Amino acid sequence: MKVTKAEIVISAVKPEQYPEGGLPEIGLAGRSNVGKSSFINKMIARKNLARTSSRPGKTQTLNFYIINDGLYFVDVPGYGFAKVSKTEREAWGKMIERYIMQREQLKAVVLLVDIRHAPSSEDVMMYEWLKHYEIPVIVVATKCDKIPKGKWEKHLKVVRDTLKKHPDDPLIKFSSETGQGKDEAWGTIMSYIKKK
Repeated sequence: MKVTKAEIVISAVKPEQYPEGGLPEIGLAGRSNVGKSSFINKMIARKNLARTSSRPGKTQTLNFYIINDGLYFVDVPGYGFAKVSKTEREAWGKMIERYIMQREQLKAVVLLVDIRHAPSSEDVMMYEWLKHYEIPVIVVATKCDKIPKGKWEKHLKVVRDTLKKHPDDPLIKFSSETGQGKDEAWGTIMSYIKKK
């Protein structure tokens, strides 16, 4: 997929702020600092449309990025960090839940996990929650450039086993540094968008 146009449209916190028009949407979920912003930037071939931050928990809204005027990436707040208050976390939880459960335009959720570590309990919870609500999931294992190629399979097996990943759910190894997995990720995303 060649991206010729991409921009952030709105940072929303409630349904009435979501973009209108019915374009398909792909949600992006993952724990803080897993590399969601880097994933977005790599996928849309922009250096810093999505702001990367070394400070976890920077995304506190649902950020809608329109791509080629044909689909949205929706970046949801990262989970699994202690820097914000419990009430804030609960508010985000409700916001994410409402978006994922009620948004008809949502075609799939890309769940990003760090290939270097076994998925966290929050990753497992998120995966199980998406499966429970029958939301299509694409698992993307980020930062694969940080481990030797010969160990990729071993690490991917840990991801599969920890998540108890359903055999039908794609698992893509990805690097925002090298672009590994970018074409595969686009191919997979487009196949979900084309599903009725």
